[in-house]
Amino acid sequence: MKFRKTVEVLVSFFEEQGIDYALIGAFALHAYGYTRATGDLDFIVRRESREKVVSFLESLGYHTLECSRGFSNHVHPLEGLGRVDFVYVSGETADAIFSAVRRTPLFGRHELPVAKPEHLIALKVFAMKNDPTRLFREMADLEYLVRVDGVNQEEVKKIFRQYGMEDRYEQLVS
Repeated sequence: MKFRKTVEVLVSFFEEQGIDYALIGAFALHAYGYTRATGDLDFIVRRESREKVVSFLESLGYHTLECSRGFSNHVHPLEGLGRVDFVYVSGETADAIFSAVRRTPLFGRHELPVAKPEHLIALKVFAMKNDPTRLFREMADLEYLVRVDGVNQEEVKKIFRQYGMEDRYEQLVS
């Protein structure tokens, strides 16, 4: 996938439309020093921008594979443009995420907003809780994220507690 080209097109659109966005997923992990293979781009945006985002991607030839209130994923028939996934948030959650992004140089000349580690952790714990088949992949990422300098361990512990997964937190920090 030509990530740089896809990022340039999407970032241009987000900025022209005034859409709040942040990287999540493998490229967000990379911004914090953890590199793993990926075949897609993952973004989080405000829920009220969902229709604009989906329409824009479809206008570029992307096929929408799934679209719900909180999630959509899109794949382009041209392999180089690849797959793009979106998580949609609103209210206090959105305000908290977008007010705490870290702007990080990625893809050469772009400084992109990246969700803070605690928010990435919350997304991954939520994903594990709702889809247990993701456990091993998410735990590998979480093992790194909980050790990123400056991560608020009390906030992280609270996230795991909220989803009834305190045992997984203990497993990560022991």
